[in-house]
Amino acid sequence: MPRRRHLVVVLAVVAVTVLALDQVTKALALAHLTEGERTPLVGDLLGLQLMRNPGAALSMASGMTWVFTIAAVGVSIVIIRVADRLGSRAWALALGLLLGGAVGNLIDRLVRPPGFGVGHVVDFIAYGDWFIGNVADIAIVAAAVLIVLLTMIGIGIDGRRAGTEGAEPTEDGAPGSDTRPEGAEPAQDTEPAEGAEPAPPTP
Repeated sequence: MPRRRHLVVVLAVVAVTVLALDQVTKALALAHLTEGERTPLVGDLLGLQLMRNPGAALSMASGMTWVFTIAAVGVSIVIIRVADRLGSRAWALALGLLLGGAVGNLIDRLVRPPGFGVGHVVDFIAYGDWFIGNVADIAIVAAAVLIVLLTMIGIGIDGRRAGTEGAEPTEDGAPGSDTRPEGAEPAQDTEPAEGAEPAPPTP
């Protein structure tokens, strides 16, 4: 149980770190960038451009703010509810990234204009001419990639690999190798001690 509490702490620290970075960078963007003006960072590939986004992550699905507000609340609740099942550091990291990103954009939708629940998300990281995002979006995408990878290799939230439900997860989240039935005693060393008489043969 102490290990599980440790993983919950990891999830919480990652989420709070993402949330803090997201809100601080958004505040800096609002203070120093002018909406519609682009500041190049890496030529035309990456730049800074302030935009208020009424849609989802990466400036998609504009006009559906309420839907994404409800979805963000639902995702946050689910993550909090499954946190006590954590048995994998990788899952703790993934869920922490997802929770921090979801809450970061959720705060914008709750407190920013034009109103509660329909506030526009502050985006400022421009990726070429494709889309504009923020730190929360980066965390959400990273979490999605990590979750897909964990699912593909068969590691569950509890740290066990698919098909090894009866095995205890090891320190790195993989199941242990002890396959003895529950309650069975470990095999005893049958080699006689030095100087001891060998047991008589069984008739």
